[in-house]
Amino acid sequence: MSVDVTNGQRPHVEDYSKQVFGSGTEQVMEEAKTCGKILTVLSWMLVILTMPFSLLVCFKVVQEYERAVIFRLGRLLSGGAKGPGIFFILPCIDAYARVDLRTRTYDIPPQEVLTKDSVTVSVDAVVYYRVSNATVSIANVENAHHSTRLLAQTTLRNIMGQRPLHEILSERESISKHMKSLLDEATESWGINVERVEIKDVRLPVQLQRAMAAEAEAAREARAKVIAAEGEQKASRALREASEVIGDSPAALQLRYLQTLNTISAEKNSTIVFPLPIDMVTYFLQAKQNSQKDPF
Repeated sequence: MSVDVTNGQRPHVEDYSKQVFGSGTEQVMEEAKTCGKILTVLSWMLVILTMPFSLLVCFKVVQEYERAVIFRLGRLLSGGAKGPGIFFILPCIDAYARVDLRTRTYDIPPQEVLTKDSVTVSVDAVVYYRVSNATVSIANVENAHHSTRLLAQTTLRNIMGQRPLHEILSERESISKHMKSLLDEATESWGINVERVEIKDVRLPVQLQRAMAAEAEAAREARAKVIAAEGEQKASRALREASEVIGDSPAALQLRYLQTLNTISAEKNSTIVFPLPIDMVTYFLQAKQNSQKDPF
């Protein structure tokens, strides 16, 4: 017997069972429904006969941040999760699971990662997530929280392994956003919503830290030398302009000389002896220049 699966569509489970097993499957399903109805009626009779003591077992309460997913004879009840507040279950045939909707924090342990440029680093992060659909988180995955945590570790290692070291150190925000989008897309079918991902720390090997520190120190020394050279160049230009101004006015040299003496005397208590007044030196210099111009 062949089963038609054209256009990539799978047949319904009941239709497939009818095609494979024929009317026997229909009979089994009808018997299961009938048995379920009988058990439900018996459970209601038990509740009525044992009232009011049965109310202690049948009524349950969940908090504002919780939801209850109820299974009746192994099947999910229609209407989705119950809560918050009080809800009713039938004894013997109903089972329920509590689901916490509050945001949870998962601290990813340090992961040893080999970057794209073959550098071994240790990276850890924090993931904030919560259950957005209680029914899906119970029915679609065995342990939604454990699965999300394992996926977060694997995703962190994969993302860090695809990037060079300088991007990991300088683009943490973009890496966090990319990791959040990947986790949110993968956990949507589990009823989990990833709210935030943050890269906590990137630890480098000790040898690499020393090499990077030496490189940074050399770069700072080079910049300091360039700045000092530029300062010397500007200072020499300023001194040249000052010498030109002083050369144009002989009195400026004397004033500058006295200002220098004032500065020296202000720093330390000292005695300065002048062998010759500065005016007399200037007179002899001018006389010498005049004699050179007019030898007769």
